[in-house]
Amino acid sequence: MLCGSRLAAVVTDIEGTTTPIAFVKDTLFPFAETALDGFLDTHGQDPQVLAIIVAVRAEAPGEDPRKALRRWMAEDAKVTPLKSLQGLIWAAGYADGRLKGTLYPDVAPALRAWARAGLRLCVYSSGSVAAQKLLFGHSSAGDLTPLFHGYFDTRIGAKRERTSYTAIAAGLNLPPAEILFLSDIAQELDAAAEAGLATCQMLRPDDGTTASGRHPTAADFAAVALLHGLPKGY
Repeated sequence: MLCGSRLAAVVTDIEGTTTPIAFVKDTLFPFAETALDGFLDTHGQDPQVLAIIVAVRAEAPGEDPRKALRRWMAEDAKVTPLKSLQGLIWAAGYADGRLKGTLYPDVAPALRAWARAGLRLCVYSSGSVAAQKLLFGHSSAGDLTPLFHGYFDTRIGAKRERTSYTAIAAGLNLPPAEILFLSDIAQELDAAAEAGLATCQMLRPDDGTTASGRHPTAADFAAVALLHGLPKGY
């Protein structure tokens, strides 16, 4: 555990926390939607893609898989098969340079400082683990994946369910009170707090998030560090 802090780990959301909502909404999602048909036409027989289509049919029985995927995209549904397929599509975009993960400028310095200080860093996002690794591996600040201890997505549970955070704490083999969860979504923070985690709501000015009044707030990761006695990174 960090000297001067009771925290042993930080679990961070992505959208609205490390990354502007606009990047996800205006870059990643449209990229996946535009590339969907071509990707399925080209990779539809790949084992990973076949497994995803089987999962789509299980989630939306009787519906054409492509229609179901587009419907989920329009609804911004947190459905694991969709997130997995989006991750594969984004992987192609990151690999050929069409995509670059956007981070707020305060994020990478803080993450590096926290990792150096011994904190276990993890990501918990509704986007697939593969998508998380792509964003941080091809980020505007370089490859940050060596900083992270673990990644969690909807396979561990929904982000607004207490049991998901209990499972994360168990997976880290840490008392919940030694884990800080960062997110812009109050309901996610509520669930984390119910599980005993420390919480902080990110209020990024660019994203216009409204404070819930139920959790400590911070405008950037330097403010998070100040609140919790962590290194600032700069």
